[in-house]
Amino acid sequence: MKILVADDEPLARDYLVSLVRQLGEPYEVAGEAANGREAVARCEADPVDLVLMDIQMPGMDGLEAARRIAQMPVPPAVIFTTAYAEHALPAFEVNGAGYLLKPIRPEKLKEALEKVTQVTRPLLGREEIRPELWITARFRGNLERIPFSSVYYFRAESKYVVVRHEGGEALIEESLKRLEKRFGERLLRVHRNALVVPERIAGLERGPEGSMVLAFDGIDDRIEVSRRHLPQVRRLLRATAT
Repeated sequence: MKILVADDEPLARDYLVSLVRQLGEPYEVAGEAANGREAVARCEADPVDLVLMDIQMPGMDGLEAARRIAQMPVPPAVIFTTAYAEHALPAFEVNGAGYLLKPIRPEKLKEALEKVTQVTRPLLGREEIRPELWITARFRGNLERIPFSSVYYFRAESKYVVVRHEGGEALIEESLKRLEKRFGERLLRVHRNALVVPERIAGLERGPEGSMVLAFDGIDDRIEVSRRHLPQVRRLLRATAT
């Protein structure tokens, strides 16, 4: 796993670099950055798997850098590092994959790194280690971090969006349009108020009122497909059936 260390304090960077190197394989220090702008540029020039990102940095801080990194086609995961516990909420709101409070202990760093990555499908003939993508939602007044890999669909309701995932449902404040931009081809628009994860679709059925609805693997939910998006859904199902 290639790791970029971003911190404006040289001593803090050196310390984190030494911790990563002590952990050894599969972790590798791929570079360093002294502020958020450098971190973004480094990720664009030579992709990494994960960024250890300080929050308070001059110029562009870690939160803004994380927002920009999240817009990349295949963004690395970001674990925030800071001396201030009150930054935890903003860190989760920009979908940080983890949060470490300074001074960082080696065992805490190892635990965070182990949680944040997963081995995915072969890509270009090799097994790639790819960071998990996360959704930050509210559940019973608390923040909940939901792995994208557990999501079935997103459905707009009033001023919120419902996330249906393997553990149930949660509410987020991100719009469907923003989710569509963020996750790209990982989501399929099937209605003006619904985005689904294509891999979760079990099939297309006719609903009780004559409309077409999607069924999913593992849950009984049904999502209506609008006439506008029905041809695209049918093309997808035909392609996956061959």
